[in-house]
Amino acid sequence: MRAAALLLAAAAPAASAQVVASGTIPDGTAAPVQAADARTVFPASVPQGSMVIGKVPPGSVVRYGGRTLRVTPYGSVVFGVGRDASGTLSVEIQPPGGAPQRAAITVTPRDFPTEYIQGVPPKTVNPPPEIAARIEREQAQVTAARVRDDERPDFAQPFQWPVQGRISGRFGNQRVYNGQKGSGHSGMDIAAPTGTPVKAPAAGVITFAAPDLYLTGGTVLLDHGHGVSSNFLHLSRIDVKVGDRIAQGQIVGAVGATGRATGPHLHWGMNWFDVRIDPLLVLERAQAAGKATP
Repeated sequence: MRAAALLLAAAAPAASAQVVASGTIPDGTAAPVQAADARTVFPASVPQGSMVIGKVPPGSVVRYGGRTLRVTPYGSVVFGVGRDASGTLSVEIQPPGGAPQRAAITVTPRDFPTEYIQGVPPKTVNPPPEIAARIEREQAQVTAARVRDDERPDFAQPFQWPVQGRISGRFGNQRVYNGQKGSGHSGMDIAAPTGTPVKAPAAGVITFAAPDLYLTGGTVLLDHGHGVSSNFLHLSRIDVKVGDRIAQGQIVGAVGATGRATGPHLHWGMNWFDVRIDPLLVLERAQAAGKATP
């Protein structure tokens, strides 16, 4: 993700805000906190599906998308930009003792092709009423696990690939199952043999773990703090339980083909609360810093 000039619209001159052209946003938990940094830094533009990390003066109150964002001691904030977001996003910043600021971020559109998937069991494409009710209950449980807003800034780590393999499905692509149109793909599919260990792409806490959801089979949610989470679907084995503190690179389960799947692969999805974001963009951001390896 490219960090570029901050666009500010302040109600009064913001002398404490410093505009910078580029740079990686560090976080106080990843490196020692130095002297108070009064900079305000956000990217000028981001693609659809991005995880955006910005920098504000420590102690600021930051609002975006109807939420008050949690701010780390260093001054980092994070939020997600959905697949269908468009136009200009507005982030409101109230520095401590300073004038209000506004960061304007332009959303750049992406081309999402159509993926045609054949061989899916018909009952998973058009489930009967009793199965539809089960799916609704299960999805409500997963949704409930995504409301956490822990102050842990694990999201600030450079993310790593959870498995090695070919990308067999991309975030946002329109999906057609057995000729029937579905929704945009919610994550990234990585083809790998059944039993391949799945490693945590960043540290976090397990907030959901279930071996047999109807659509997603073996399912694990890993919370990275500040509303950012990863989900790992279609697992053949789960090696963690709810409440476990997980280190980056720790094995959470194994690749499988459980639930609605036509072959063994890992579906890796990411969310900022209920906003789905593209894991590949998160990896590319880390790779740009020279720290992501497939």
